[in-house]
Amino acid sequence: MHLPRHDIFRKGLRPLVFAALAISVLLLSGCEEKKVVVKEKRTYKGDVEVLSSCGIPGAAVKMRTFLRENGFDVVSFGNDRLQNNDETIIVLRNPEWEGAQALAQTLKTKNVLTVVSKRAVVDVAVYIGKDFEQIIKPEQEETDDN
Repeated sequence: MHLPRHDIFRKGLRPLVFAALAISVLLLSGCEEKKVVVKEKRTYKGDVEVLSSCGIPGAAVKMRTFLRENGFDVVSFGNDRLQNNDETIIVLRNPEWEGAQALAQTLKTKNVLTVVSKRAVVDVAVYIGKDFEQIIKPEQEETDDN
């Protein structure tokens, strides 16, 4: 017996489509929805120098990575001659630099000095203090258990 085309769909494919849909719903209903937070990454023109002034090994590398992840162009990093800063300090070499306020917010500091020098090769220098681990630690998202 030859069935018309619409009868083949009704009798043959429709149950398969329904079964596939039912299986998909069952599989997806058990999945938890994950909240994805997308952080806007903004870049700031200007050269940043990072100097470790805290005496903690690896501080300059960690701060360099943190600042680059937050859109700042770190062009040099290393150790400062002094190794006893308790707090991180920002020294603006170029007082007109557009990223100064954003850098201070990113580093959670109000320790910003302006030292203009004709020999300066960077727009800003960051002198890392012993507080750097609190600065680079990711902020914990608030969770609602209710």
